[in-house]
Amino acid sequence: MPAQKNQPTTKKETKPSPLKTLLTWKAPERPFKKRSRDYFTTAGAIVFLLGVILFFLKEWLLIMVMIALLFVAYIMSTVEPRKIEHQITSQGIVTGDKKYKWEDLERFWFMERWGQKVLHVEKSAGIPRQLILLLGEANQSQIKKLLSEHLTLEEPEKTWIDNASDWVSRRVPLESSS
Repeated sequence: MPAQKNQPTTKKETKPSPLKTLLTWKAPERPFKKRSRDYFTTAGAIVFLLGVILFFLKEWLLIMVMIALLFVAYIMSTVEPRKIEHQITSQGIVTGDKKYKWEDLERFWFMERWGQKVLHVEKSAGIPRQLILLLGEANQSQIKKLLSEHLTLEEPEKTWIDNASDWVSRRVPLESSS
């Protein structure tokens, strides 16, 4: 066993690089879509009907959770998000007042949601598991180039939950597409 102590360690040591801002942009802090009255009428009717069924099953907690989720959906679609600053630095990503080091990030991909370009960055651990950054007026190809130096560009495969939610949203629209 003493021979193992004399072996050099293979732990990779990296010198911390000085903090240098590579790209900065401002964008809303979350995707936003103003919802119509039809949306809330339909969602309210669904919650009411499920609530009546759950009332007879005496599922009080589930009724309260559904009402709370409807309230959150209402707030998220009526209160516009504030603009925050995102930065890509030599040490990682800074969004608002939170810093994420390259070592804690795994992969990234781009999507479009409600007509807005969105950058998803997956973290290796912790909550939330993903950083979701709106691009706003930022240049997607420049962001892609900077992130590719440290992270892998790889979109995750759709799970059965993703496919099921897409199917339900196509079959049961909560608002008309006018």
